[in-house]
Amino acid sequence: MCLFTMLDYGHVEIQLKRLMDEKDISRNALAKAINTRFEVIDKWYNGNVERIDIDILARICYVLGCDISDIIVYVRND
Repeated sequence: MCLFTMLDYGHVEIQLKRLMDEKDISRNALAKAINTRFEVIDKWYNGNVERIDIDILARICYVLGCDISDIIVYVRND
């Protein structure tokens, strides 16, 4: 039997800030474009998302013309 500690699983990074900076779009503008509150986008922008709302994620991808993998990245601990 093999046991893993939580550190073995790696982590997920939210890279919305990088993408928004590249496309020169503000948090306010994105919040308005996807019809959500600034606070929601601010959490995504700062990588402080605790639970991923797939509807919000789909709207972000649509407006920014990107894929989910451009925003959410799994990083392994090797």
